Amino acid sequence: MTQGFKGDIGFYIKNLKTGKVASYNADTVFPTASIVKVPILVGILDKLEKGELNYHDQLTYADSLYYAGVDILGSFKDGEKIELSKVIMLMCTTSDNTASLWLQQLAGTGTRINQLMDELRLPNTKVNSRTPGREEIRKQYGWGQTTPAEMATLFEKMLQREVINGHASDKMMRILGRNYWDEEGLSKIPPGVFVASKNGAVDASRSEVMYVNGHKTPYIFAVFTKNNEDRSWEPTNEAWELTRRMSDFVWTYFNAE
Repeated sequence: MTQGFKGDIGFYIKNLKTGKVASYNADTVFPTASIVKVPILVGILDKLEKGELNYHDQLTYADSLYYAGVDILGSFKDGEKIELSKVIMLMCTTSDNTASLWLQQLAGTGTRINQLMDELRLPNTKVNSRTPGREEIRKQYGWGQTTPAEMATLFEKMLQREVINGHASDKMMRILGRNYWDEEGLSKIPPGVFVASKNGAVDASRSEVMYVNGHKTPYIFAVFTKNNEDRSWEPTNEAWELTRRMSDFVWTYFNAE
């Protein structure tokens, strides 16, 4: 399926019953685009578990937080109140960039998040934007970077309750199970199946990662692309079409009746 793709592609697929893996360019570094919000989520849960933040804290939105785009939080008026839990929901569910940059700041900046990734033995998974010392690499990868294998491993560690602790891991999996962006790889999973997922997209990079609790075989599927020739934002974008085909194939392979 990936042969002939006009760009660079890597994927990592793991059968969670047998531990078997199928992969291609799985250790190659790719831009995360909005998938960087998964490490940011880890940073926020670290603060919550330490008692430095409370899930139901009332926060005050300020115009200085605004990041240009079509995000929900950016439409708030200066001084409006919003609960931290809802800011987290906006980051992970609708991929709200204003919410995400606010949470990155609350998590202790990208530097602290990157330390957490190192502690999890994910050395290539990094936040670059607004992180001192990473200005040059940001020019290459944008907001964040990872590999298909590392991001899939982060999801598996959450599933195994190894990210921060069991309570934090469970919370993150629930949060990542509420994805508004369900028209690419996620669209090929039956609606009665639990999926924790995150997608990311910029002009030349479209990627997706998901844990699928299949009734026969649970699995993790991560596909990342970069340097894509097709930079359109229509549903027929080459990378999105390929992601759907791959997701459909993997679901059918593991869980077809």
